[in-house]
Amino acid sequence: MAAPGAASSRIVRFAAEDWPPFISRSLPADGMSGAMVSAVFERLGYTVKYDYFPWKRAMQFGLASSRYAGFLAVWRTPEREKLCHFSVPVGNTQGVLAYLKEDGVPGASLADLGKLRIGTVAGYSNGEQFDGMVARGELKTEEGLNDATNLKKLFIKRYRVIVIERHVLQHLLMGRNFSKAERERIAVIDTVFKERPVHVCFQRDAGGAAWQKRFNEAARDIDTARLERDYWKRLDQSLATAPATP
Repeated sequence: MAAPGAASSRIVRFAAEDWPPFISRSLPADGMSGAMVSAVFERLGYTVKYDYFPWKRAMQFGLASSRYAGFLAVWRTPEREKLCHFSVPVGNTQGVLAYLKEDGVPGASLADLGKLRIGTVAGYSNGEQFDGMVARGELKTEEGLNDATNLKKLFIKRYRVIVIERHVLQHLLMGRNFSKAERERIAVIDTVFKERPVHVCFQRDAGGAAWQKRFNEAARDIDTARLERDYWKRLDQSLATAPATP
């Protein structure tokens, strides 16, 4: 891949997992985070291309392949500081606990969930408190392939509760794989997790550090908060006018 500023190429590539509505080939501008990253690189004179893989492969290719500058969208953790040069935020997320209304509220805090089977996604970080409780054996989790699979398992009561990002949950439920009746069965607890930004993980080498510096400087000239608000507004409007699934 060309070094930052090289005249031989004006394309920069990132590996990503398809994680709508933040990053997805199925959405305008590759999702909200995709739109934000592309807007920043446009200021630098680059076109961004996203290649999609399952999460663990996206991490592997994004971190090690010379084809990519990095991968997204990534939550920042102390462990990942050793792997990435992180960008400024390219979106904000809010984790929730989703459960079935007919089963009742599973608990008001993480400590209340100790005996329940909780669905999570393999390779995802769910915050220091949650991850720490899992490591100490205080929470019983089972890793699924992705959020959509976990949501399906929740409906068949394989899980009592799942951890999922609120925009991701809304987008999945409004899609054609789930019905209006299923949407009405879901409730959430939104007081357990703090809001967390997602970032671009640039490769942790000299080239990645250079990309990080240029990206972060260019991002200062963009009203990213407004871009994020506008994207969610447009997406919500499109979901509201989409044909309902019976």
